[in-house]
Amino acid sequence: MSSDGDQEFLRRAESLMAALLAKLDEIDPDELEADSAAGVIKMVFADRGVCVLNRQTAAHQIWLAEGATAWHFERDTETDTWMDTKGRGSLNRVLNEVLSKRLGRAIEL
Repeated sequence: MSSDGDQEFLRRAESLMAALLAKLDEIDPDELEADSAAGVIKMVFADRGVCVLNRQTAAHQIWLAEGATAWHFERDTETDTWMDTKGRGSLNRVLNEVLSKRLGRAIEL
């Protein structure tokens, strides 16, 4: 990939991650603590379970891992949506489902 493509990916990924972190910060810290560093958002739940969202610049993907499950998302240029490479849905939908399950209530980021 070109460095221009890498820069575009980084710009879009950073924008996405900043927006997600702002929304995660609205969740009660007794339920979820979210921290960001070096392209990684680490979410720690009350039970000390962890969910990690990070950018993979070389692959131009956003990766999400929770427990033994992982998702890889690529940006759909037509819809400007980050979609799972295995057809399991958009990043927002998957993350909402993961958080809703972990927190025991509906989460809509």
